[in-house]
Amino acid sequence: MTSAAVLFHLKKHGQLLDSEISALAEIPLDEIRLAIEDLSRRGEISLCSVTRYKNGTSVKGLQCRISGYYPPAAPGRKPSH
Repeated sequence: MTSAAVLFHLKKHGQLLDSEISALAEIPLDEIRLAIEDLSRRGEISLCSVTRYKNGTSVKGLQCRISGYYPPAAPGRKPSH
C-alpha cells in the first residue's frame, strides 16, 4: 500500500523529497523511506540523497522520481530554438 502511494504522488507531482511524499500521503516518514528504498532496488524509481538549507539549517532527505517517466509538457507557448 505504501509503495502504491509513493508511485501515485510521484506520477502526480514529479520529483519529490521523501518528507514531501510523507506529508502528501499522510504516512510516517520511516514507512515512506522503506517503500522508497524497496522501489529503488526494484528499479521503479531513481533515488538520490540531497541536502537543502532552510533558514541556515541543513535538512537531509531522499529525492526521488519515477525511472524513465517524463511528465507531459506544460501547456502554452514554447521557446523557439
